[in-house]
Amino acid sequence: MSVHGVIAPVSVLRKEQVMQNRKIRIGIDVGGTFTHAVALDHQSYEVIAHAVTPTTHSSRYSVSEGIIKTFQDVLVQTGAAPEDVVFVAHSTTQATNALLEGDVAKVGVVGMGRGLEAIKAKTDTMIADIPLNESKALHTAHSFLNTDPKEFTQEKINQVIEELRKKGCSVIVASEAFGVDDPHREDMVTSLAQQLGLPATASHEISQLYGLKVRTRTAVINASILPKMTQTADMTNESIQRSGITAPLMIMRSDGGVMDIQQMRKRPILTLLSGPAAGIAAALMYANVSDGIFLEVGGTSTDISVIHNGKAMVKSASVGGHSTFLKTLDSRTVGIGGGSMIRIDSAGQVRDVGPRSAHIAGLTYLAFAEPEELQDARPVLAAPIEGDPPDHLMMENPAGKRFAVTLTDAAMMAGAVQPSDYAFGNLENVRLCFDKLSEEYGQPPQAFAEAVLDKAIQRVDATVQALLQDYQLDPKLLSLVGGGGGCTTVGPWLSRHTGIRYVIADKAEVISAIGAAMAMLRDTVARTVIDPTPEDIAAIRRQAVDSLISMGAAPDSIEVQMEIDQQKNIVQATATGSLQMEQQDLGMGRASQEELSQIAADSLRVQPGQETLAGQTEGLFIFSSVRRVSRLFGLFHRDEQDFRVLDRRGVVKLQVNNGQLLCTSGGRFSADLDAFLQEVSSYNDARQILPEVFVLHGSRIVDLSSVLVHDQVMQLAALELEGAAPDTPICVLTHPRK
Repeated sequence: MSVHGVIAPVSVLRKEQVMQNRKIRIGIDVGGTFTHAVALDHQSYEVIAHAVTPTTHSSRYSVSEGIIKTFQDVLVQTGAAPEDVVFVAHSTTQATNALLEGDVAKVGVVGMGRGLEAIKAKTDTMIADIPLNESKALHTAHSFLNTDPKEFTQEKINQVIEELRKKGCSVIVASEAFGVDDPHREDMVTSLAQQLGLPATASHEISQLYGLKVRTRTAVINASILPKMTQTADMTNESIQRSGITAPLMIMRSDGGVMDIQQMRKRPILTLLSGPAAGIAAALMYANVSDGIFLEVGGTSTDISVIHNGKAMVKSASVGGHSTFLKTLDSRTVGIGGGSMIRIDSAGQVRDVGPRSAHIAGLTYLAFAEPEELQDARPVLAAPIEGDPPDHLMMENPAGKRFAVTLTDAAMMAGAVQPSDYAFGNLENVRLCFDKLSEEYGQPPQAFAEAVLDKAIQRVDATVQALLQDYQLDPKLLSLVGGGGGCTTVGPWLSRHTGIRYVIADKAEVISAIGAAMAMLRDTVARTVIDPTPEDIAAIRRQAVDSLISMGAAPDSIEVQMEIDQQKNIVQATATGSLQMEQQDLGMGRASQEELSQIAADSLRVQPGQETLAGQTEGLFIFSSVRRVSRLFGLFHRDEQDFRVLDRRGVVKLQVNNGQLLCTSGGRFSADLDAFLQEVSSYNDARQILPEVFVLHGSRIVDLSSVLVHDQVMQLAALELEGAAPDTPICVLTHPRK
């Protein structure tokens, strides 16, 4: 059964408290159509100002003009002094658009190697032109330097760089075989290029994984957008600094974190898909979603992403059909949005919805037209833009002005969009026009509206089902979470169709800007290591932590997730943390024991009183219930234990069905974990098969579900718990591996 509810923000202080000593966070989301900015109260995370302007793609100052305008607008609305702003971050579509539109620089690649490896290195660093669209490509030129000390001289490097400049290259990539182990020659080439006035990227700065060809290709893509991205970031940063604000400008990454401008100047490729990532960041932190399908619905399209165990799912990105070492949010875009236009046949049967939107066609929705303009309007079928099929449904008034019949209009007619929703418009307009459509095509207005929604949901549902399958998710543990101004045109009907519960994020229309304002510093270090030792793992973890500290993160706020891929010999550390100035109690309220029990029972899908507090740490509460599973037509039964982990505020942070729990303490942890893993593992002739493992201590959940080796789980857990007092309560949850 679907539930159409609202996810509220974590906490709200009384207005009098907010007005005193107010510190604010500013987040800016650069969308394809509009740029939104919000100001949040730093303690309560209440939205206290909101500004919007059309995204300035065609401005001589690029998208930075819209960013600066909305930034200044929210400052005026809040009346804040420059010293009151403690955090500024923005997402951007610029890197994505540059690649989609082919607005990139020609890249000169300086390949390097010596001895026998030089032959393969020369081939691997020779990157062919990368197609970006039907008419444009990312163009490259290549030179190779032998790194034998007698030949690898400053004079020779400068000569090669000048040759690449003459070939039209305006940015340089330095890439050497095994440069990740000894990067000083790559750094030497990039330094000399910069001295000669050319921006430059070293391949080891983009990835520390072996695989010279893919690493070089990733660096080439990064370099191609470097000049334009740096120019925009610098203009934005200078404007913010001129306003007197001393808080550093942060830029959203594609994985939902933020990085400072120095990091962005090196790795602009990390901002790909940062718009959808901002929405995911808000869903994780503002709406506190731990497991869900996030649907951010705009006027033209819907971005669909997965949140599982409190993390956004990421994947390796490809550009022009070529693989890269870039990890981006797994966000899948469907051409269905609130402004999607309706296509019908001559009998009035719905052929399709979208991808053409009213926004692109320059047409007004029925719901937002002036009522007098729709008087005596009649249905027409036509092409909204030259080249479109001539079967798009519109209403035309006697003066010849046309209005789009959109998904929003159909959703209002069907009752999916409620008066309190952001997408709700003039219902009388909609009813008037749908009555005329009924007269023209002989279909009841409600039935026609529902047919439109059914057709629109088909493509969205296909993507949702693919995500469920790809990540092996249990629909019973998920919610469909709506974000974006058009979320109620898609979410409620999709919930009705799938049976998955639906909730709307609070302030859904500005959810991505909120995500930018709330995002945390983030960086990932990945290395190729065969049979990693505890020292290898500790060194990679330390490198990720040091990277965040260099960006200004408070050391005590840093959390590190370690992943070990045995098949690819990759050890990866992802560190997240908050700025030094943010290290504080954010005024979050605490739920009572009764409230925690009620929330847990609801999440476990049991009646109140059937849940049990099975364990707790200093900041987490583990509730459980028993579920009877029938097999072989009910002849056999088995009891399985389900768990929900809640924090002090009552937010469900982890859901584990059919799990097992260990509760111990710091002094006994190592021995107890070792024995517990032996007990809950399964075995075959070749090896021990570990379950997915989660270690809970304090207010943290350490996700070790990707680690497959017993000793490595022990090592990583020991790293996380280093320094824990003997009486510190620690819990371990496991789930059988699928």
